[in-house]
Amino acid sequence: MSNDLLIADLAGKARNASITLRGSSIESRRAAIHAIAGALESNVDEILAANQEDMNRERSAGLSESLLDRLELTNKRITGIVESNRKVASLPDPLGRILKSGTLPNGLKQNLVTVPFGVVGMIYEARPNVTIDASVILLMSGNAALLRGSATARYSNEILVKVMKNALTKTSISPEVIQLIQSDDRDTVRALLHARGKVDLVIPRGSASLIRKVVDEALVPTIETGAGVCHVYIDQYANLERAIPIIVNSKTHRPSVCNAAETLLVHSAISDDFLAKALHELSSRGVKLNCDAQSLKVAKRNKIAASMASSESWGTEYGTLEMNIAFVSNVDEAIEHINKFGTQHTEAIVSEDEPTIERFISLSDCAAVMVNTSTRFTDGEEMGFGAEIGISNQKLHARGPMGLEAMTTTTWIVRGEGQIRE
Repeated sequence: MSNDLLIADLAGKARNASITLRGSSIESRRAAIHAIAGALESNVDEILAANQEDMNRERSAGLSESLLDRLELTNKRITGIVESNRKVASLPDPLGRILKSGTLPNGLKQNLVTVPFGVVGMIYEARPNVTIDASVILLMSGNAALLRGSATARYSNEILVKVMKNALTKTSISPEVIQLIQSDDRDTVRALLHARGKVDLVIPRGSASLIRKVVDEALVPTIETGAGVCHVYIDQYANLERAIPIIVNSKTHRPSVCNAAETLLVHSAISDDFLAKALHELSSRGVKLNCDAQSLKVAKRNKIAASMASSESWGTEYGTLEMNIAFVSNVDEAIEHINKFGTQHTEAIVSEDEPTIERFISLSDCAAVMVNTSTRFTDGEEMGFGAEIGISNQKLHARGPMGLEAMTTTTWIVRGEGQIRE
């Protein structure tokens, strides 16, 4: 079977099965998610064994540490995923919400109502958690899931989809609403991107190159999730006791993810002693430091290992324990740097001066601005969505962490009593 026919077949199965979602009650969708959560807990040993097989193979093949971190499942991570899924089930129904209503002069009554997209394709690298989170969010929002994970997580994805589909056999929702594209042939990505009319929406999650490929080649509508070249700006009016924990958390809490900070910007009025302390804290946690000329002098004077940043450093999403350091003269210069090198993901300011904070917010063209807190909070679960399907850097339809509401579109429902247009 050709890849085009394969995708058409899987998408057709998903669309036919989605009827069980479109006509479902919130109670039945919640019951399905709880069934999935219970099945994941009951099959954790089998899931971990499959994931370990993927980990062993990819470690031997030389997969980077950042991708290995994203690939790995542990008891703790599975417990967290299951808890997130149950939070999703507890959220209000995203379907059937009336966004606008009114009566026209001719007596027609109209409502703008939320409805599912239909069949949503996910293209992602490593990250077997996406297999679960995407399926659950799409199910709760009435959409069927067409999953194209990478060969990196082949066995993990297979067992996760098997467990979820088996769980759905005990519910009123068809197991066929979750479809896994099992082929390792990269041409299946092209086939999915070209399946216009069969797939309603595609969402990529992964490297900048994967996302660019999807955006450039897709004929199916796409929500662009983006790379995270995120910054922390320490203003001259910052509470410096708060600043260092925020810097360290933003960089080191989980450096492989897109909301980890890649660059530290420090107001030039702040003492070198503060920067030396910040650099020491980062270096002591294994962070490689790439500095501009001024911050490099501070590092050398305090015998802290650091290198001169290259022109490429500032726009790099490391995904590892590596960070850029630069001085700026004011908030406008910080924003100028961010606008030049950032990816419109998450930007943070540490300051106690409200006018400066408001200027930073107003000039930050990004999905999320963090004020006196870590960049790591740009996250669907942390922001109350239960889980997320991705973080959108684009400006149409959805921006920032995407949960249930972002996975709906709208329909106008107009009711009349025999009116005709003259």
